[in-house]
Amino acid sequence: MRNPPDDTAPLNSPPARGRGRGRAVTAAAPADSPSPAPSREREGNDPVRKCILSGERDVRPHLVRLALSPDGQILPDVRAKAPGRGAWIGVTRVELEAAIKKGKLKGALSRAFKTGEFTIDPELPAKIESALERNALDRLGLESRSGTVLIGSDRIEQNARQGKLKALYHASDAAEDGNRKLDQAWRIGNDVEGSGLRGLALPVSRTILALALGRENVVHIGLTDRAAAKRVSEALDRWLHFIGPEPSSVSCETASQGASASPQNGAPPIQQASGSTGTRPAVDMTEEFE
Repeated sequence: MRNPPDDTAPLNSPPARGRGRGRAVTAAAPADSPSPAPSREREGNDPVRKCILSGERDVRPHLVRLALSPDGQILPDVRAKAPGRGAWIGVTRVELEAAIKKGKLKGALSRAFKTGEFTIDPELPAKIESALERNALDRLGLESRSGTVLIGSDRIEQNARQGKLKALYHASDAAEDGNRKLDQAWRIGNDVEGSGLRGLALPVSRTILALALGRENVVHIGLTDRAAAKRVSEALDRWLHFIGPEPSSVSCETASQGASASPQNGAPPIQQASGSTGTRPAVDMTEEFE
């Protein structure tokens, strides 16, 4: 069972997931264990599903749903809204591309949908990545419009030092000295100075973040509402997990905008504050599709 959330600790994003940005491996029930009722196949309020490629189990918000369209196309359904049966995956883009090349995805989907009458678009991995990115940025935009997002270094620093900040993000082209200043303020506010707590450098530039939030010059993002931070964390987590530890390079802004490029591989996933493990608890049973 998951421990009760600590409302005082920052909600970091994305959570640790084993290798690279991979998911934490969960424990499966013994093969002879009776299958529980569907209503009990949950972690908290979230139904649990199994990745059809890796066999790992997780709650639905951490996986990507694939849907079979009426015309026989396999399409990404990252918001799990499409009607009909779906199959779930929790692998990275590189792993998915390898599964497509080797025919493993075709076989897994045939078993999940109980039919081989479908077509897998070679561009499916790119479509999934694009959909996950759009979903994550849309979530940031929604939180911005609802008033739960802070922008501006001074406002973020003030809230961070007061211990109010639950999540901190930096644009890919943010100046490193600005990142360090806000990271330090966050650690001070949470009384974890000397720890590895830092904001997460997103694989998109300030221009993209500004468009997503409907603001100007969004270099840093802070969230003080824990529920909002959790929603953003889950959307970002799925996207960053899928693109893997080495996402495509993002072009930096021009020098006239005061940008200072920071290396993609120099900004590891955010480390947990004291008292937070960053892992997800094991679950017992799951479904491959629905």
